[in-house]
Amino acid sequence: MMTPKTKIAALAFGAAAMMVIAGCGERPQVISYKQGTYQGKADQPPYAAAPFNGDKALWERDIRNRTQNQNEYRRIGS
Repeated sequence: MMTPKTKIAALAFGAAAMMVIAGCGERPQVISYKQGTYQGKADQPPYAAAPFNGDKALWERDIRNRTQNQNEYRRIGS
């Protein structure tokens, strides 16, 4: 029969062993960087999205209207 101290020691040893084993499976993360080139996803202009379909003038008008809706003086009608 195991005493409480030996049970705690066995659990601590088991937990430590599991942490050591879990650390062995980690792969190195190496970045391959090419000088002067951006390797990420290409950016699109904000007006290229679905509601505007590339119409920059419509996008600018919508942004202006949205900004005016945030104007407190205009919103309350004074």
